[in-house]
Amino acid sequence: MQYTKLGSSGAVVSRFALGTMTFGSATDKDEAHQQLSTFLDAGGTLIDTADIYTDGTSEEIVGAWLQSLDEPARSQVFLAGKARFPVGVTARDAGLSRRHLRRALDASLTRLGVDHIDLYQLHAWDPLTPIEESLDFLADAVRLGKISYAGVSNFTGWQTATAAAYARGRLPLVSAQPQYNLLTREVEWEILPASEAAGLAVLPWSPLGGGWLTGKYTRNANPAGATRLGDNAAADGVEAYHRRVDLDRTWAVIDQLAAIAADRETTSATIALAWLLSRPAVTSLILGARTTEQLVANLGAGEMTLSGEELRLLDEASDPHPADYPYGQPGRDQRSRPMN
Repeated sequence: MQYTKLGSSGAVVSRFALGTMTFGSATDKDEAHQQLSTFLDAGGTLIDTADIYTDGTSEEIVGAWLQSLDEPARSQVFLAGKARFPVGVTARDAGLSRRHLRRALDASLTRLGVDHIDLYQLHAWDPLTPIEESLDFLADAVRLGKISYAGVSNFTGWQTATAAAYARGRLPLVSAQPQYNLLTREVEWEILPASEAAGLAVLPWSPLGGGWLTGKYTRNANPAGATRLGDNAAADGVEAYHRRVDLDRTWAVIDQLAAIAADRETTSATIALAWLLSRPAVTSLILGARTTEQLVANLGAGEMTLSGEELRLLDEASDPHPADYPYGQPGRDQRSRPMN
């Protein structure tokens, strides 16, 4: 396992994080505890959860596992949580208001059985709450010792920049958590530059594109099961799903992954994860696995280094081909300033 700093903070975390979205749904308690222990034994430290995952059950499962550890093992865990969505409240009482975040944080601490969370993240932007109100609450939570650091998740570029500008000097805002993978590279246009400029760690979720980058789906098969993309796609068929994405690019990426994986005698998933680890903005990948076997296989990507030619082929296949302005080459040229 490799380690890195969490953004501009002095905290050190593992290059892989264990996501817990499936805990309590596709992954039962015993299997979840096995995954957590396997991850910790492999040197993993960053465990990412959220109150909305299985309506709090995921946090309860993680909490029970934490209580089973001795203090030396427990001290290695860097615990990350999130809040924003309705858990035990009506939708109108959710969001990022001070009132909701206070109740959400206290409930998460109870379910996890801890007195503080290392990284507490705003799970998505709230258009009804001034971001200053949300960040002031997080600053108070830091002063009270309930959290150590704050982060954002699923924010756009301007939202990330706005939050970072207000947080400067007020609280340790240290991370951003966007979806990022070979099929979702549009985050490179605004979200990643905004995060890097603010010194935020980037913690990509869904690094395997809801299972698409594992190579298990074919042109005529519906995604299914507990994936972020599976439920919607299975509901109205693979053809309708592909109308919402770039079909040609999807299959070009899948085919290129398969070709490189065959040459390397490994899996498409390993190659996809190795590509993401090579991206300069990425701090730690959030791995979500239904089984321990999947988790162990994915952790192996940390030992894979892709060649320059392999990276070029994947970059070319996955290029989202933005319009000339503002994100295409003419737009980039307009913003450049050569010295020579």
